[in-house]
Amino acid sequence: MSQQDFQSFADFWPFYLAEHSRPATRALHAAGTILSLALLVALVVAHKWAWLPLALVVGYGFAWVGHFFVEHNRPATFQHPLWSFLGDYKMLALMLTGRLAAEMARIARASGDEAARSE
Repeated sequence: MSQQDFQSFADFWPFYLAEHSRPATRALHAAGTILSLALLVALVVAHKWAWLPLALVVGYGFAWVGHFFVEHNRPATFQHPLWSFLGDYKMLALMLTGRLAAEMARIARASGDEAARSE
């Protein structure tokens, strides 16, 4: 399925996970997401709205380093910004609850991808 064929987030999710196949990419995403959330909380508490761009740079910066230098692919943010944003938070939630490996295995079984199951 190409990036243009997605009709729903459910269609996009397996593609999103495949684009984050390496643990280092996922770790960079998690770090960027957590740091950007911390910055958002800090800017709200401190009423420093000028910090908003910094939160975005940190969040996307970590993720894009993972894509360009670890995963060697193009971030899905460019084609599907909303679904990509939702995917980041879904992946983080699954990581924090210890359910990401099971979700990746489920997606691999559904697609018949033996290589993805070994991760």
